[in-house]
Amino acid sequence: MRISIAKRSASSAKDASSKVASPSSSSGASSRYPFTVEVSDNATVDDLKAAIASNVKSMYPDRQRLTFGDKKTVLESGDSLSKYGVRNDDTVFIKDLGPQIGWQTVFYIEYLGPIIFHYIVYNFPRIFYGMSFEHSEIQRRVYLLVMAHFVKRELETAFVHRFSHGTMPLMNVFKNSFHYHMLSGLNLAYWVYAPASGQGTALAAKLGNPLLMAIFTGVFLFAELSNLSTHITLRNLRPPGTRVRRIPHGYGFDIVSCPNYLFESLAWVAIAAMTRNLAAVLFLIVSSGQMYVWAIKKHKQYRREFPDYPKSRKAMIPLIV
Repeated sequence: MRISIAKRSASSAKDASSKVASPSSSSGASSRYPFTVEVSDNATVDDLKAAIASNVKSMYPDRQRLTFGDKKTVLESGDSLSKYGVRNDDTVFIKDLGPQIGWQTVFYIEYLGPIIFHYIVYNFPRIFYGMSFEHSEIQRRVYLLVMAHFVKRELETAFVHRFSHGTMPLMNVFKNSFHYHMLSGLNLAYWVYAPASGQGTALAAKLGNPLLMAIFTGVFLFAELSNLSTHITLRNLRPPGTRVRRIPHGYGFDIVSCPNYLFESLAWVAIAAMTRNLAAVLFLIVSSGQMYVWAIKKHKQYRREFPDYPKSRKAMIPLIV
């Protein structure tokens, strides 16, 4: 089966399903558009992407976004071309998504930033505050909990998560990392470990109530372990090397679609309540707001994809939304 590969323009959009007339180059001969590729009659979208990559070396599969027809239907990896009605001599349009970076690498970068910032600010206060001082019990506790959180996320990235999307645009890593590196990293560390709440200060005495510290620590650990449990549930839904999607069930999932976001938000509620610090509250609001947006999107996807999806489930907050 011969497929023409072209870049979509205002004029070409009207001819999205038109047959190939006189392509400017033969298959495999040139990287200029349009060109043609040969695939089997039962080829998949992945086969087509591989054929394109063999013609244009820089256009590796993860960099390609393929569409077909007047409705600009996106050809999803793993599907057959016949599912979208692509036939011999049809035209498929390609968009260059730009240089890509693996999602696993993105996660490593995002979570490493806060680990580094918290370590440096906590252990080298003279650099940031111009003085050395003894940290209070509340500061020591928060340091251990925050470091544990991000080390957990790094370990989950290595051993738990399976990613439905292999890559993202390289430049997006800077935007994504800012959220973690600055808000939960440098900004949170600078204000929480400041001399104002160091050992012997009135603020440290106010925050260091043993009972409250024990309660908030317990809530944090409960939330972290629950978050890990939900990540393991999601991992077990998807066989290795596939993009299979199933309805999740079990702990947390019977009440909300995204309990992993619910429990992560709860962990940061504990940190904000423990420190009573505006930097912690800011990160809680920003991170929970972003997770709420993701939860609503995933909840709607579940409902569209699975007709038998439980109607009683909310997106992120039990009984509310």
